[in-house]
Amino acid sequence: MDDLHDVPDAAELGRSYQQVLGQQAVLDDALPAQPTESSAVATAPPPPRRIIEALLFVGGVPLTQARAAQIIRGFTSDQFSEAVESLNQDYRQQGRPYAIQPRGDGFVLTLRPRFRSVLEKIYGAAREARLSTAAVDVLSLVAYRQPATKQEIDSLRGAESGALLRQLVRRGLVMVARRADAQDREVSYGTTGRFLELFGLGSLEDLPRTQDLQQL
Repeated sequence: MDDLHDVPDAAELGRSYQQVLGQQAVLDDALPAQPTESSAVATAPPPPRRIIEALLFVGGVPLTQARAAQIIRGFTSDQFSEAVESLNQDYRQQGRPYAIQPRGDGFVLTLRPRFRSVLEKIYGAAREARLSTAAVDVLSLVAYRQPATKQEIDSLRGAESGALLRQLVRRGLVMVARRADAQDREVSYGTTGRFLELFGLGSLEDLPRTQDLQQL
């Protein structure tokens, strides 16, 4: 019977329980809030394969493994090859009109041959992109000496080339390869992927002789 006197009454148990609950509330407030599923998804970076796909869609110079590794830290050559192969497999299975193809030291995203007519309707067929002799001269100099500045091209031609360079840029055959900076105040020009496609070249190493360009 003496042990019954050691059991706390209901009021004391209630006070003790409220005290424990108060301590738990303090602990809960001190813990960082757990992210919800939607916020976690929103802040999670895209997988490397999707980053590679985005870089290919942006276009420009062929995407190399070295360039990909600068953007995705620790991205190895094997992972790069696997990403390209996996994306191409998806495109084939989904019947996409484009594919990733090697060009030079890297890869580009380009239309499959049977969809090239779409590209021609947008940009104009090769026969519609005839250039003047002067424009071909400038294009040849840019192709063989890129990155080349306007001053270099003017000096080699012995004539002003600014208008022709702007024309070639508008046609998508020439692009700004290097912008001016504090050390080098001149813009440098290079050829584009469309230039390679238009002249049927796999890379700049396949450039024909200058007299061959004159015939196009």
